[in-house]
Amino acid sequence: MDGRVGRRRGALLAATALAAALALTGCGAGDSGAQDTAGSAVEAPPAKGGEVPRDAAAGAPEAAGAGAPDLRVDQRAIIYTGTMRVQVDDVDSAAREATAVATRAGGFVGGDQRRSADADAVAELVLRVPAAKFTGVVEEIAKLGRQQNREINTQDVTEETVDLDARITSQRARVDSARRLLARATSITDLVSLENELGRREADLASLEAKKRRLADLTALSTITVALAGPAAKATEEKDETGFLVGLRGGWKAFVVSMTVLLTVLGALLPWLVALGVPLAVLLVVLRRRRRSPALVAPVSAPPPVPAARSGP
Repeated sequence: MDGRVGRRRGALLAATALAAALALTGCGAGDSGAQDTAGSAVEAPPAKGGEVPRDAAAGAPEAAGAGAPDLRVDQRAIIYTGTMRVQVDDVDSAAREATAVATRAGGFVGGDQRRSADADAVAELVLRVPAAKFTGVVEEIAKLGRQQNREINTQDVTEETVDLDARITSQRARVDSARRLLARATSITDLVSLENELGRREADLASLEAKKRRLADLTALSTITVALAGPAAKATEEKDETGFLVGLRGGWKAFVVSMTVLLTVLGALLPWLVALGVPLAVLLVVLRRRRRSPALVAPVSAPPPVPAARSGP
């Protein structure tokens, strides 16, 4: 009887110990899971492929991209420049229409050079138009006649603009610091030194701001150089030709040009040759005659001596 009671007590104690162990294990697992959840929420490691989870990106947007420049295409600073040549029937009329196209787009004419010779007339216009209207203006001008060539160039100055902004901010802080030191200066030496330093810093700041304004102007207004040529105007770009006849033609042109230059120089020197050469020639003739005149005069010979008379013996 006592043996049975002892075995029951042993089994009960073993069951109690097993339940306690299971309870402790469950608590430890719950704490570990809570800690893992908290750690993952704080650290927010990147997922596969280097992508940041949405929860982590939403939880700390400023820490992820604070101070980074906006590199979207519509936010970049790009300078557009274009050159084109269009052959038209009436150069003056086409020039007026091109000017009107630029004006309607919100731009203006930056330069206007014309060479009028009827069918050989050529007009060169420099148009400044907003960057957003650049492509549309180019297409409208191309429709004024027969487009012969077109060249479009772009220059991305986003990084330069961002760098200029940072340098301007830093330089302004340096200028303010120099002004505060100048206000607290007590000696003449300090005043002179700080004034020189302040002037140098202000000059550097003005130079940086001028560069920023120049970049802002170039990015805000694009430049289009348009050449409007008449029907008989020669193209600016000629095809490369080789051969005997081409060389002969080039040599003949060089010979004609050389002879033209030589005759031009001779014509410029001829008045001086006449003005100086005629008196010089007369002088030489006179001198030569003077040298010949003494030789023509016969020398006068002395009379022969008279023999002395002999005396008698």
